[in-house]
Amino acid sequence: MITRSNLAEQLREYQVRSTHEWAIVSFFTSSRHERRVDVILVIWELLMFAFVVFSGVALYFRYMKVALALMFLTFVMLVGMRVTRQVRRNRKMKRKMLLPLSM
Repeated sequence: MITRSNLAEQLREYQVRSTHEWAIVSFFTSSRHERRVDVILVIWELLMFAFVVFSGVALYFRYMKVALALMFLTFVMLVGMRVTRQVRRNRKMKRKMLLPLSM
């Protein structure tokens, strides 16, 4: 017979097992993944900085259309980075809230 205490005990055991499994997985993969994401973010930030600098140079030489296009690209990249970060965070939170089907 399934009782509330049995379900609570199974949930505790599942949580303990999953934390151990994630600890092992994160030991091998997390640091590499984080470093890769950090490198990608640094590249994006450098690219955005370069666009801002080039738009300043274009303004200096009075190329208004080029300067506006570069500033627009920088703005779109910044918004895209923010949106993808929010989507990833929401997906991660949703994954944390899901219980396994066996529960």
